[in-house]
Amino acid sequence: MTADSDGYTATMAAVLEGKLADLSAWETTGCSISRALEVVGTRSAILILREAYYGTRRFDGFASRIGITDAAAAKQLRKLADAGLLEKRPYQESGQRTRYEYILTRKGLDLLPAVVALWQWGDEYLQPGPVPLVRFDTRTGEPVRAELRAADGAEVDIDHLGIRVNDESAG
Repeated sequence: MTADSDGYTATMAAVLEGKLADLSAWETTGCSISRALEVVGTRSAILILREAYYGTRRFDGFASRIGITDAAAAKQLRKLADAGLLEKRPYQESGQRTRYEYILTRKGLDLLPAVVALWQWGDEYLQPGPVPLVRFDTRTGEPVRAELRAADGAEVDIDHLGIRVNDESAG
C-alpha cells in the first residue's frame, strides 16, 4: 500500500489474467460472491450465523439475542436451512409440542472464516475503543485472524492475488 499526495491510501488491484485483464470485455455473470450474498447478504443472516457459532440452537435464542422479530428470525432461519447452512432438527420438552433447533452443517461451518473476517474488519475500523471480544486459539492462547494465504502458508496481498478463468468451467 502507498499514500498518494492527498494522504489517501491507495492499494493495488488483483492481477486479472487472460480475457479478464480487460474489464470491459467480460461480465460478472455467475459471480460466486453475488450468489453467496443471495444467501447470507443480510444483517440478520450473518448475525444468525454468529449466534450459531456461539452455540445458539433454538429459535427463541436467535430472535432475542439478535433483537429481530419472530417473523424475521423465522424467515432467515428457513432461508439458511434451505440453503444447507443450518440443519433443522426436531426436539420436544416434556409436556410441550415438538419444536426445532438449528445446527450448523459443514457448509455453515465453512463460512466461519468469512464471518471472522467481517468481525476482524469491524474491530479494526469501526470500534471506537478496545474491542469488546477477543478471538484466540484455546490450545495456545494465541490471537486468531482471518488472512488470505497461499497453499504454502505465505500471506497474499491483493497485488499478488491472481484471478483467471477456470478452464473447467469455460465452455
